[in-house]
Amino acid sequence: MWEYTGKVKDHFLNPRNVGVVENADGIGEVGSLACGDALKLSFKLGSDNKIEDVKFQTFGCASAIASSSVLTEMLKGMTLEEAEKVSNEDIAEALGGLPREKMHCSVMGRDALEKAISNFRGQEAKKADGQIVCDCFGVTDKEIHRVVKEHNLSSIEEVTNYVKAGGGCQKCHADIQEILDSYKGDVKPKPAPLTNIRKIQLIQETLEREVRPTLKQDGGDIELVDVDGDKVLVRLQGRCSSCQASQATLKGHVEAKLRELVVDTLVVEEV
Repeated sequence: MWEYTGKVKDHFLNPRNVGVVENADGIGEVGSLACGDALKLSFKLGSDNKIEDVKFQTFGCASAIASSSVLTEMLKGMTLEEAEKVSNEDIAEALGGLPREKMHCSVMGRDALEKAISNFRGQEAKKADGQIVCDCFGVTDKEIHRVVKEHNLSSIEEVTNYVKAGGGCQKCHADIQEILDSYKGDVKPKPAPLTNIRKIQLIQETLEREVRPTLKQDGGDIELVDVDGDKVLVRLQGRCSSCQASQATLKGHVEAKLRELVVDTLVVEEV
């Protein structure tokens, strides 16, 4: 039995932004008839060139619905440049995590977003690039290379969790293993988990050294309020507290720095 977070359950039972945006500026569709998951994402920009409205339709499991729903909430108010930086791990983190067997749902959300942005820019949607490795789910070698490299994967099971490759007849397992072996020299050992005390110390040090000086240059500041697991609660001060771009600052600067220098699963929220 998979364990779902409260946020996953909430977005599954009460999905936000369901439907198709009327006169959408960008539409992205992804899916696999083989596995049954499919997602259509559409968005419209406002006069400030930020995403004003975004909706989704999906045919998939609870994780697919929750991932699509939370993604639409994340995208509202973002510029396209900010949106295209949203990763599948950002989507999973916004849900408080996903079972590893369901990470492919967050990947589907990221892929639909990429296609929608390409559609807006008049760019030809990226075709399945590379050679098909998994016939059951139509996954190419380049897709597998991408997830192995991006997520530091080291087993066939992990590859299946992210892109479903290898989850069918298993004839492709030898090819997937060959790809994994090609990264063996590059795969970094996963660091030992931090104690809560050490994690809080590193967060405080990073805020003091890397974040506060930048905010102070613009007349702002930040205060660490609490740390609850991977959730970092902060309070913006000065000009940052009333800035319309505060959410972009929190995600694009504060959260990015903490993930880079402390733990890559941290989620920053303002209180």
